[in-house]
Amino acid sequence: MDLLNETLINIKPINAEFYAVAQRHLDNLTKPLGSLGRLEEFARKLVAITENKSPILDKKVVFTFAGDHGITEEGVSAYPKEVTPQMVFNFLRGGAGINVLARHAGAEVIVVDIGVDHDFGNPPIPPLVKGGEGGLFVSMKVVRGTRNFAKGPAMTMDEAVKCLEVGIELANGYAKKGYKIFATGDMGIGNTTPSSAIAAVLTGKPVPEVTSKGTGISDESLQKKIAVIEEGIRLNNPDSDDAIDVLAKVGGAEIGGIAGLILGAAANGIPVIIDGFISTAGALIAYCIKPEVTDYMFAAHNSVEIGHEAMLEKMGLKPILDLDLRLGEGTGAALAMLMIDAGLKIYKEMATFNEAGVSDEIIN
Repeated sequence: MDLLNETLINIKPINAEFYAVAQRHLDNLTKPLGSLGRLEEFARKLVAITENKSPILDKKVVFTFAGDHGITEEGVSAYPKEVTPQMVFNFLRGGAGINVLARHAGAEVIVVDIGVDHDFGNPPIPPLVKGGEGGLFVSMKVVRGTRNFAKGPAMTMDEAVKCLEVGIELANGYAKKGYKIFATGDMGIGNTTPSSAIAAVLTGKPVPEVTSKGTGISDESLQKKIAVIEEGIRLNNPDSDDAIDVLAKVGGAEIGGIAGLILGAAANGIPVIIDGFISTAGALIAYCIKPEVTDYMFAAHNSVEIGHEAMLEKMGLKPILDLDLRLGEGTGAALAMLMIDAGLKIYKEMATFNEAGVSDEIIN
């Protein structure tokens, strides 16, 4: 746990003086005070995170973590687990939703095999589809799918810590490469089930209040899914005061990777955009390990998944968008990246009253 502990030591609260610096500049732009709302909030937060009066977001990356889940044995998903590796190949070919939206946002896509039950080997670069660029494949496999947490812990503590450290290693590596903003994404058939379990344990909400249909299961299957989660929590008895224990007992490899990436981003002073339900489960793990990480996070959107709001409220995060999204992959985060970019452009490119020769006098 040396890497994890070292990372936690390096996570510091944001220096509030930089919020004040950014606010003074925003208040001097050619507009009524606060009239650009949350765009101004995004700019303030970027200045404070980076401790840079003129931040640059020229290198952006979306990390899509992929993993399988033993809990699918219980019939909690509408799709078979074979879809996970199939979608990984789709990411690499550039044909998935995240590829399209990341290209639109000017971000690269890194596809991380952290727990897929498939041997990818060294997949050749596949042909591009529709003129679009594919994702870059990174193999950092910790498990070949988690175990069925309806029958025992999903992972060992060592495996859970290793998943966190994979995310930290990626954050450290891409920070050194000069990337300025990260976004999280996921792929894993069945992963709304461990995410709901994490939400229930760490928010204290009853399982039915944080569990919905995921990929579109029937009403009958939803009731079964709720029962499976309740039984898994009862059987494994995860400690709500120990987020790593929760991750190990009822979590998933990609959820742990996302949590580690967030911890690593915060330790490196890099903003990180959190996608939807599964990514927010990872964010909640990171938050419960080190609450200061919220200073570095942007919540991308409000997912259709009913447990999402409870997790965001627990962390005190307000979503940027509300578009009825429930795809995952990092799609919501890529869209939110455009809004954050817009806030920064306002901050850097809009004229001040003095530059524009506009009076800032307010007549009572």
